[in-house]
Amino acid sequence: MLVLAVSLLAPAHATPSYQQTKQSHHPSDKQVTARDGTPIGSVRVDTTARRGAWLTLDQFSPALIDTVIAAEDARFFEHGGVDWKAVGAGAKQTLSGSRRGASTLTMQLVGLMDEDLKARPGGRSVLQKAEQARQALVLERRWTKGQILEAYLNKVPMPGEILGIPMASQLMFGKAPHGLNRQEAAILTALIRAPNASEKLVAQRACRIVHGAAATPAQCAPLEGQTQIALAQAVQKGALPGARSPLAAHLARRAGKAQVWQTTVDARLQALARDSLRRHVAELSTRNVEDGAVLVLDNATGEVLVWVGSSGALSDAAQLDFVTARRQAGSTLKPFVYAQALTEKKLTAASLIDDAPLAVPTQSGIYAPQNYDRGYAGPVSVRTALASSLNIPAVKAAMMVTPEALFRQLQALGFALRESGDYFGPGLALGAAEVSLFELTNAYRTLANQGMASEPRFALKPATPPAAPRRALSSDVSWIVADMLADREARARTFGLTSPLATRGWAAVKTGTSKDMRDNWCIGFSDRYTVGVWVGNASGAPMWNVSGVSGAAPVWAEVMRALHAGRPSQAPALPATLVKQAVDFGGVEPAREEVFLAGTERSTVALAQRIVSARITAPAAGTIVALDPDIPPAQQRVQLVAEVPPGERVRWLVNDRPLAQGARTSWLPPPGKYRIALVDAQGKALDTVAIEVRGAWMPAVQTARPAAARGGGRPSAAAPSSAALR
Repeated sequence: MLVLAVSLLAPAHATPSYQQTKQSHHPSDKQVTARDGTPIGSVRVDTTARRGAWLTLDQFSPALIDTVIAAEDARFFEHGGVDWKAVGAGAKQTLSGSRRGASTLTMQLVGLMDEDLKARPGGRSVLQKAEQARQALVLERRWTKGQILEAYLNKVPMPGEILGIPMASQLMFGKAPHGLNRQEAAILTALIRAPNASEKLVAQRACRIVHGAAATPAQCAPLEGQTQIALAQAVQKGALPGARSPLAAHLARRAGKAQVWQTTVDARLQALARDSLRRHVAELSTRNVEDGAVLVLDNATGEVLVWVGSSGALSDAAQLDFVTARRQAGSTLKPFVYAQALTEKKLTAASLIDDAPLAVPTQSGIYAPQNYDRGYAGPVSVRTALASSLNIPAVKAAMMVTPEALFRQLQALGFALRESGDYFGPGLALGAAEVSLFELTNAYRTLANQGMASEPRFALKPATPPAAPRRALSSDVSWIVADMLADREARARTFGLTSPLATRGWAAVKTGTSKDMRDNWCIGFSDRYTVGVWVGNASGAPMWNVSGVSGAAPVWAEVMRALHAGRPSQAPALPATLVKQAVDFGGVEPAREEVFLAGTERSTVALAQRIVSARITAPAAGTIVALDPDIPPAQQRVQLVAEVPPGERVRWLVNDRPLAQGARTSWLPPPGKYRIALVDAQGKALDTVAIEVRGAWMPAVQTARPAAARGGGRPSAAAPSSAALR
């Protein structure tokens, strides 16, 4: 008592007001919201502790308030800050060898507010306890009982780094404190006395709080299990208030790093796109699909309206953000290949390209692109080739402009490619480069904006104005490419007229599938929005028989329908600088009106007459054919293809022995080195190539190879062709 009297006469520390204490409380996790204020995720901004938002007393359940008062300070509403009866009883027990705490809730709160009075490993000194009591008396005169209890519940230490009942309630029980029942309140109250006690001791104390000192083991058993689960939840990685199923967790983390707390996200569209992706990925799970992402941009403003970074619980890598992850682009780069060829006036939308076998020598070997269906369409227009996503015409178009020119074009569109165009070679046209969904979607948005490129933004009110748009493509070329991508009839060769790509209003869209079906893309735009969807696996494991139309396109179509539920998309007006011209394709395709850059229009088109004399186009010189031991040799025929002037008759010779007649045939070779010659009707050599065949030859098929072995006769036309070129 003497010590306390001395303390009361000592200079008083400034006691903060209730309002000062409340205003100085900051949650450790800051909410990131959609444009309408809807929370989309949380970001940790304070790594020293875990605190929730300050809650008022009426936001705590009555069960919790009653339990805390009963267990920690039964005479809370009777004393003036120090419970003198408890102090006297505690002194007697100390003299008798036992100890009982006499700290009131007010004294505990003072200890939490004053750094000098916080409990230390050895306990508080006598002078510290006296000062704690003095400040408690002062606090009681300045604060109401309700304010003291409210502050205590918001600041009391809990297990580990958790401070306050609000955060503990969220982490342990996944609910706000107003929803706590008596058992949950008892567990939290038991942790106040001993935050780091064992699960068993916490459960025993909670049981006594609920059932009294005479509680039986049978009564305590349910609380033991509940305590164990609650504490396990508290230490679970990634558990944040309100973030069990965040609306846009990946964007929230990105926005938090940029100190952006209100984003451009449309909460309703975000939820719709998330649910659509998860539902469709779940349907594809039997085909080895578990990941996906969706991005929606406003064409005019560049605002991010939807950012779904993963398929959530369906994924084994839900923390990865697949909007920014780099994956192989597949066919989604083809529009930019043709855009460059149009820009250089090497091609028009009406130009014919021969979709025929192609073998391109590269530094790493022979590159022999194939179409998705392994077939060939023959001569097709650029419009049909792009809309139907034919591979060989795209490679030929890329070779016209060179990979390096295409690489520079992609850079201008915002692709951060890691290697040069020469590194990829002609395979750049078919998406050999790795790109992100973010880059792809924004590049298509550039097409939608008549070639003007700008960076997307997710801050609703940016501190600095966005950079001025820059021209990446001409408006005329952008219009023609968009028109080809929106052409349902031109798309029908590959996709038919009723695929998910056929939207109610106008839309330009492209699918893509990377090597071995590891990535599915569907990127497209309407007059107001650009939508990008990726489906695949974080591990890179191939999907099973999933194409862009069956993988990503259904999600794209559902999101696009929602975006235009009130107003169908309208086709952009034809620029006055473009020329419309009726074109006759000589029977290759039906006559139609086509759109041209000024000065490139023509009324008739045909394949470029590059053939002065017949030449072998496949296989290329130096080709090594590897016979696969797992494939029956009869199924591994080499395709021999030649370009021949009209009317000229040619024959094939293999090591000077006749094989077949005509510009195209197949051949079943045993291992060995071969000289393949193309000769005219008189036997004059027109072109020759040397190739090598490697691998095992099974005797069982020797009787099936008279043409190849003896060099005479035509091979059976019924045998399929699938030679593996390396």
